[in-house]
Amino acid sequence: MPTPPPADVSVSTATLEIERALSRITYLARGIRQHDRLMALAGVALDRAATALLRQIADSEPMRPSELAARLAVEASHITRQVQQLQKAGLVTRVPDPDDRRAQRIQITPAGEEAVHRIREASTRGMQMALADWSPQELQQLATLFHRMVDDFLSYAIEDEETPREPAGAARPA
Repeated sequence: MPTPPPADVSVSTATLEIERALSRITYLARGIRQHDRLMALAGVALDRAATALLRQIADSEPMRPSELAARLAVEASHITRQVQQLQKAGLVTRVPDPDDRRAQRIQITPAGEEAVHRIREASTRGMQMALADWSPQELQQLATLFHRMVDDFLSYAIEDEETPREPAGAARPA
């Protein structure tokens, strides 16, 4: 990951508040009780890591385990264990890589698609209840900004470490 900006670069109050809010969201979303509750509502018996992997697989074309590891920013061995768990549950399968027949890609099965559908449905219901007082315009604005933020985070994360990105608003040499 690129080098963070030097400590002497001032950070806006808004950026600090965004970081605090994201930290709180992450804590809430990664909670064991929250995950267990979601799995119970969805009728799916998967741990948090397997759930994250299954959702990633569902959102993409079949890909190699190494590509999945890179997307989730985890070690390849972690992906291997999770894929084995998902395979045993019948939620994913391995298919030949059309670009290299020696390699394999991981593909979701119909049972996996159904599990992801139930997980997303349960998660969305909870989110809808939590955000019930928000207007449709506020919800659309939040969705747009979240997608933009994720895209920017991903762009920042894949940049070459040799060329760290300047923080927004930082002075650039002329």
